[in-house]
Amino acid sequence: MPGRIDGRLAELGISLPVAPAPVANYVPFVVTGTLVVISGQIPLRDGKIAYTGKVGAGVSPETGTEAARLCMVNLLAQLKAACGGDLDRVVRVVRLGGFIAAPAEFTGHPAVMNGASDLAVAVFGDAGRHARTTIGVPSLPGDATVEVEGMFEISFPVEVAPEAQG
Repeated sequence: MPGRIDGRLAELGISLPVAPAPVANYVPFVVTGTLVVISGQIPLRDGKIAYTGKVGAGVSPETGTEAARLCMVNLLAQLKAACGGDLDRVVRVVRLGGFIAAPAEFTGHPAVMNGASDLAVAVFGDAGRHARTTIGVPSLPGDATVEVEGMFEISFPVEVAPEAQG
């Protein structure tokens, strides 16, 4: 039977993908006590980067916002894996960090990152309100437009097999 958060995702029309595997020497998430720290997620869809380029230089801020939202979907997929498949264990979204590929003159980073932040609140309600850092960068892996990382509190420690962490 699907949980409360899975039901909320369904209401939002979101189907979580299989959590993407890491592309270098790191693990996709670390569970320590009641915290889950998730490595940066890029806007992957069906194994391919769905949004490339720089916001403010060929990519509109609205498209950047869509990219940030897709990054959050991928964070949620990793979070679900970290929680042993049960997103109802999430107590709160503690922090999101956003990296927006943009030229030096672009200053609309916060609005772009709202794509991820707004989805966190839509999924988790008040528990989705979080601390946040958003910065502009000259480039991201694979020419991705946005990358988002996160930290989440869960209700109790979850034993995750080391192989599930990458």
